[in-house]
Amino acid sequence: MKIDVWKIPQNAPDDLAGLEQLIQSGQIDPRSIIAVMGKTEGNGCVNDFTRGFAVQSLQFYLRSYLTPEAIQQIIFVMSGGTEGILSPHLTVFTRQQVSADTPTRWGLVLGTSQTRNFLPAEIGTMTMVEVVAAGVRQAIAEAGLTIPGVHFVQIKCPLLNSSRSQGEEVQTQDSYKSMAYSRAASALGVALALGEITPDQLKPSDICHNYQLYSAVASTSAGVEVQNCEILVFGNSPHSHSDLLINHSVMDHALDGAAVREAIEGLAEIAGVKGTIEIVNVFAKAEADPTGQILGQRHTMLDDSDISHTRMARAVVGAVIASIVQDPMIYVSGGSEHQGPAGGGPIAVIGRVK
Repeated sequence: MKIDVWKIPQNAPDDLAGLEQLIQSGQIDPRSIIAVMGKTEGNGCVNDFTRGFAVQSLQFYLRSYLTPEAIQQIIFVMSGGTEGILSPHLTVFTRQQVSADTPTRWGLVLGTSQTRNFLPAEIGTMTMVEVVAAGVRQAIAEAGLTIPGVHFVQIKCPLLNSSRSQGEEVQTQDSYKSMAYSRAASALGVALALGEITPDQLKPSDICHNYQLYSAVASTSAGVEVQNCEILVFGNSPHSHSDLLINHSVMDHALDGAAVREAIEGLAEIAGVKGTIEIVNVFAKAEADPTGQILGQRHTMLDDSDISHTRMARAVVGAVIASIVQDPMIYVSGGSEHQGPAGGGPIAVIGRVK
């Protein structure tokens, strides 16, 4: 199998002109699309419908090429919020068969899975952790990866709006907080699947509270447009046919440019070559440090009543990363509960060996 990755700018959530051009020119076979990630220009909060609008637009467009059943197999992960310099875009992942005699190489592989729909009472609970862990293991197996080869796990997870939580015994009646609980349980599911934590280390009260427990490769994004978890597992394998590689690091805080450089520089080390690595895209998590401090100084992101702290965190981390890679068209998602250390978050870089 050969994985390819295409980064496509957008002028609006329903702007598919770039994707259409790649399909019409034969560069992308729509039958090979297995996942689409995107940054949409909404607020990234509960009432951000740009995510669902983008997915609906993609699904409608692909109906010209694919059956409804085939479209349902594609993983769509839209992250709302392009604050600051973040530029709206899509990242399209394709997987194509190659001839049996094609030489393999150390390169990118990708596995997918989808969980069942979650009941409102299950969101942010141990049940969700365990179901997600099973889904991650399934995606790892599909990709033919070993756990040490996993560099990034992207999950789209559900949230609770008022209509879903009414009359239910749920973790929180606050829709915005439900996003955090959903992200948290999903991330802990990744950590459990990868052995970053063990079952005996985790108890229900740890979810959204004990941030000593986390995954170094999880990236979870909550949205009203899904009721299940859609899972993407990225890694490197010696059995790949792709000229792409992925590497990751962990930002310890929002200004941790050293971690960004480490993730980039590690690509060449993995490749074992001295050639140029072309960065295809960067994927990162961002959050306002829950202690209210960054590098020993007070920040006010958690106290602002006008702007969600996840929005400000995306703007900060987006600027840090873009200043290093000199490209604002990057994927930065807000809210990193149990995704890297508190106040930080995982960062992954996909690059092409030139």
